[in-house]
Amino acid sequence: MVSASSPPSREAQSPQKWVEDGPTRTAKWWYSTFHTVTAMIGAGVLSLPYAMAYLGWVPGTLILLLSWLLTLNTMWQMIQLHECVPGTRFDRYVDLGRHAFGPKLGPWIVLPQQLIVQVGCDIVYMVTGGKCLKKFMEIACTNCTQLKQSYWILIFGAIHFFLSQLPNFNSVAGVSLAAAVMSLSYSTISWVACLARGRIDNVSYAYKKTSTTDLMFRIFNALGQISFAFAGHAVALEIQATIPSTPEKPSKIPMWKGAIGAYFINAICYFPVALIGYWAFGRDVDDNVLIALERPAWLIASANLMVFIHVVGSYQVYAMPVFCLIEGMMIRRFNFPPGLALRLVARSSFVALTLFIGVTFPFFGDLLGFFGGFGFAPTSYFLPSIMWLIIKKPKRFSINWFINWAAIYIGVCIMLASTIGGFRNIIADASTYNFYT
Repeated sequence: MVSASSPPSREAQSPQKWVEDGPTRTAKWWYSTFHTVTAMIGAGVLSLPYAMAYLGWVPGTLILLLSWLLTLNTMWQMIQLHECVPGTRFDRYVDLGRHAFGPKLGPWIVLPQQLIVQVGCDIVYMVTGGKCLKKFMEIACTNCTQLKQSYWILIFGAIHFFLSQLPNFNSVAGVSLAAAVMSLSYSTISWVACLARGRIDNVSYAYKKTSTTDLMFRIFNALGQISFAFAGHAVALEIQATIPSTPEKPSKIPMWKGAIGAYFINAICYFPVALIGYWAFGRDVDDNVLIALERPAWLIASANLMVFIHVVGSYQVYAMPVFCLIEGMMIRRFNFPPGLALRLVARSSFVALTLFIGVTFPFFGDLLGFFGGFGFAPTSYFLPSIMWLIIKKPKRFSINWFINWAAIYIGVCIMLASTIGGFRNIIADASTYNFYT
């Protein structure tokens, strides 16, 4: 939380001054569009047909639509709350949490959830990037000696030891823009390829043949996969913090314009992939719909390469707030001077941690469900509504009041169900998986 004025050059500041001044504020409104698209449209879109396979046509479509509407509303709330106190900008989710819940309770409520989203996304993107790069090489070079998946994840992680040295959000704008373009491209390729291929032989839309208990847990996990697809809220305030703000033109105006653009792109990616992917493969769809598509080979190879490029950008968008948090802590506690040495130590350590976990636990679909419920449901579905009720105090039993309480109840149900389902499925899959293969 800092004042609304723009800070001076950062590298020359004292360590404490560097922490207090916060981010540079030179971003344009369209930066928020592709940063939000990069943060939101990622690995989750490829698992939506798989979630539909456990939910069915009507429940799956309704839950996807309801999630889109609810998270659009909570995104609007966060944008409005960014400068809800005149002259002050809540540059981070935890800053807004302190204002809403108090200086002691706020960080304990908000920070763990936000870190679960950001760190969880980066772990899943490690797995996704390695898987897609492996798939691309298998299709593009059939005569090559194929490496184990763990090695591809290591290659993906190695890229981030370099990219993580970019200092701030604005410096990764080019990477984020490329990632946003890739997300729209591979989403389009996914549903167009499914449509062109047509339905598989003997396609079935009945629920998968399994025990009642297993089906229940898989449905819970599917809810987590859908909530994972709406995860951009965890970095929304950090993105808005990079936009300049004046009394005549507060940052909420360009940020909301960018968010509307991001949600429009979100809709034209998510709904066709989910519905057409499920239409083509039914209950037999893979947890990554691109894996199920084999022809034409060059198109599927291209799509996997696009996913790889996209998650490179997504990793950086989610990691950047964590980098700032780690660096701020090192500066405050150890008086570590800001600069390249700090970035090398703090950021390389974080990349190494996410790389190790990603290589060790590459359960793609189950990771989506677990992290989706435990972290993404609170930060995207109901924490903004709780803070809105506390700060704005809408009239009791008004439409605004009912919408916020509905979002809270729905979000809590999704969080509980998908966390249980995802954790159970990780345990079940781990019993049959050979680590580091």
